[in-house]
Amino acid sequence: MFDESFDVVVIGAGHAGCEAASAAARMGAETALVTLNLDLIGQMSCNPAIGGIAKGHVVREIDALGGIMGRVIDRTGIQFRLLNRSRGPAVQSPRAQADRSLYRTEMRRVLEATPNLTLKQGAVVSLIVENREVIGVELEDTRRFSAKAVVIATGTFLNGTIHTGRRTFSAGRSGEPASIELAENLKQLGFPVGRLKTGTPPRLDGRTIDWDAFERQAPDERPVAFSFSTSRVEQPQIDCYIGYTTNAVHDAIRANLGQSPLYSGKIKGIGPRYCPSIEDKVVKFAEKDRHQLFLEPEGHNTTEVYLNGFSTSLPAGLQQELLRMIDGFGEVRVIRPGYAIEYDFVDPRELRPTMETTRFDGLFLAGQINGTTGYEEAACQGFLAGVNAANKVLSRRVFTLARDEAYIGVLADDLIRHGVDEPYRLFTSRAEARLRLRHDNADERLLPKGRELGLIEDQDWQRFNAKRDRIAEIRNALDHTRFKRSSPQYAAAAQLLGADLGDSFVLSHLAMRPDVDAEMISRLLPLDGVNISDLETALADSMYSGYIAKQAAAAERVNHHDALKVPESIDFRTIGGLSNEMIERLERASPRTFGQVRSVPGVTHAALSTVLVHLTALQQTKA
Repeated sequence: MFDESFDVVVIGAGHAGCEAASAAARMGAETALVTLNLDLIGQMSCNPAIGGIAKGHVVREIDALGGIMGRVIDRTGIQFRLLNRSRGPAVQSPRAQADRSLYRTEMRRVLEATPNLTLKQGAVVSLIVENREVIGVELEDTRRFSAKAVVIATGTFLNGTIHTGRRTFSAGRSGEPASIELAENLKQLGFPVGRLKTGTPPRLDGRTIDWDAFERQAPDERPVAFSFSTSRVEQPQIDCYIGYTTNAVHDAIRANLGQSPLYSGKIKGIGPRYCPSIEDKVVKFAEKDRHQLFLEPEGHNTTEVYLNGFSTSLPAGLQQELLRMIDGFGEVRVIRPGYAIEYDFVDPRELRPTMETTRFDGLFLAGQINGTTGYEEAACQGFLAGVNAANKVLSRRVFTLARDEAYIGVLADDLIRHGVDEPYRLFTSRAEARLRLRHDNADERLLPKGRELGLIEDQDWQRFNAKRDRIAEIRNALDHTRFKRSSPQYAAAAQLLGADLGDSFVLSHLAMRPDVDAEMISRLLPLDGVNISDLETALADSMYSGYIAKQAAAAERVNHHDALKVPESIDFRTIGGLSNEMIERLERASPRTFGQVRSVPGVTHAALSTVLVHLTALQQTKA
């Protein structure tokens, strides 16, 4: 009946599929990773970068648990930058520009070196189901693989449709066929399916760009790696560049909106709110006379350049005309035109926190099929699905993460409780415990869990314990080192800060001042050879200790005001601190009590706290 037998079959070798297959195989499950094209394993379908706000946190969490994305990007990253460096540690996040081709090659190398993992090329067309349980998959070429668990991680391939101008055609992404039969099979099995949209910008020939016309964006001098096992970044680092659109470009886009499938009515799927097309930017932000563009080289051995900020589905020929209106692009040539793609997704409320479906035993979904957008969001779902597929096969207990343990837990909870009505992406604001969920302490939070799963090697475990001991020593020194006014250290600190520090000060208290950094504290710390990264982690703990307690109290308050009335005349737009997304969701729901506000899908905990403060103030004013 079956050609081959496996414990776990993973469908799709994008970011979700790679993590799922790696985790399941390394946990001891005999695993097959099935993909349409083995040469495109780990393909970056859109931007050649990993990380960013909240996303970088997730990559570090995946790494701490034993996933592979962080190690692969560290080996292939060509520009590392820590975002939000001028802000607090909780919202700082690493990002790396990748060599797109090298990333793909390295991901395949890692997977091919993984025991218990077999790579298979082919198109899965249907699931084989028996008594509400998945027992295998069938391929287009008639091969059948048995499986005790199946992970579907198909990205944008489910019934994918590409739009460029007035041209529409079936595809999973540019140059690759869509998974039409598998999409139909899921509908036949009763899954509630919706339609979403995403897009990608044109790629440019770097030889036709006047680079001097753009602002240089250099990499960080001290790169922040993603993996806790990485001691240094390997690849030579490059510059990226920043430019801007012009009013002339905007006028030309407005004049050609009829050729945009987004505005002609061809595209029905909802696109990502936080990654709008250039057409959307021009229409929805008409008051702006320019929009920022990032010129991101695709790698060391190519002249191709990714134009971040110019996602579009306008006709291919028009794209080049528009770009040539921008200073520095007068002679530019488009290598690959941008396009929009619509695809099917399954309502994620069908899932358990393990990423297993409630409808069929042994079936797991991960990535864009669950309504998310982003490589990192996909990868963490793939990791959860792969771990739990292996746990199921090996009769081990399920693995889940709570909202206060990891951003991965925030994402899973949001998807399962609220579902999605637009592509979901993570932000630090979605996490009520974000002061604790920093990128620098992901190993402290999660690496012991990865060790329990069997995904952390002895060498990494020893390295982690040594680091934990070092940070504990630093914390102790920060809390117990006091300098009196008569000491030379006091005089040095007071002179540097230009301030009186009282009769004495403790280092941990001094660290809470906004004008104090790790370099300064290291000069005062009575320890030799302190690692700056370790010190920064210890300092962040000191800085946030009081705020974390307040944040927990605020989160608790939100749970006890359900009866509080929301005035019929309320204008959510007048409440300071609410994003446009939160305002739209609240206006659409028209809640009459705070309890109803809490039940509005997609409203973040930060927004709930803001609304609660406003309603409480209104109530006190009336009293």
